[in-house]
Amino acid sequence: MRYRNLGRSGLKVSTVSLGSWRTFGLTIDQATTEACMKSGYEEGINYFDGAEGYGSGRAEDAMGVVLRKMKWPRESLVISSKVFQKADAPNQRGLSRKHVVEACDAALNRMGLDYLDLYFCHRPDPETPLEETVATMHELILRGKILYWGTSMFSGAQIMHAHALARQYGYTPPTMDQCVYNMFHREQLEREIDLPIKELGYGTTVFSPLAVGFLSGKYNEGVPDDSYAATMEDESRGNFLADEKIAKSRKLAVIASDLNIPQARLALAWCLKNPGVSTVLTGASRAEQVKQNAKAAEDVDLLTEEVMARIEEILQT
Repeated sequence: MRYRNLGRSGLKVSTVSLGSWRTFGLTIDQATTEACMKSGYEEGINYFDGAEGYGSGRAEDAMGVVLRKMKWPRESLVISSKVFQKADAPNQRGLSRKHVVEACDAALNRMGLDYLDLYFCHRPDPETPLEETVATMHELILRGKILYWGTSMFSGAQIMHAHALARQYGYTPPTMDQCVYNMFHREQLEREIDLPIKELGYGTTVFSPLAVGFLSGKYNEGVPDDSYAATMEDESRGNFLADEKIAKSRKLAVIASDLNIPQARLALAWCLKNPGVSTVLTGASRAEQVKQNAKAAEDVDLLTEEVMARIEEILQT
């Protein structure tokens, strides 16, 4: 495993990390959740990501069971949660001081922790003044509940505004963003938040690096019965499995074969080739997937300028 600083901060995160979206406590059972997290830890993954919105806290409940059982040294872990919506009641959603504080306490309780390393605003909240949210995150840092705070799915302008407010009032500014990034979805990181990354030294914990499994190559020859696409309605499935995307994926499979690595690892390594990426958040339903994905940290060295040019040519066609 390799490690990178989270932006300009001194915190080091494994370049491949493990997320809980759509898996832990939801589509996989507790034993499999434990196996995935244990495999990740053994492979050198130190960053595990949760959110109150993942199954209304069930994903973090499942993570907490593993963390309590394994008793890994706290200093060896980087744990995050995200706040925006636990339920639909008026004060169980959004980024108000009340919900941000209560959601933080709830996440700590679910995972059996004294503090969170990273705490994200999962979405912008147009109904709460940004000043209130920035001030609350600063207060949580002063109280020792969180170490760093950041944003997710914020625009570049919103990130810059949050940072400016923090500087104006002497609050701790945001450190990182969690955004989608993969070969098929590049705009948010490469264009929308490019300025915060370069000017503010923002760190990034990118999610969906495999485009919901598409870039693993699993759809190159059809739709597996146990795949995400198999659960979709016909119209949505048609859009998801567009012919041009499948054609690109098949060409990428040739490059992966030439490099003697699985196509999924090619996609993960491509993300990590971008110096603006601190870590790629991977998901898994089996421990073997975790072990394979972790190897992508070393595969970055295989992506020479020539290989990157071949990939770019495919993506731009």
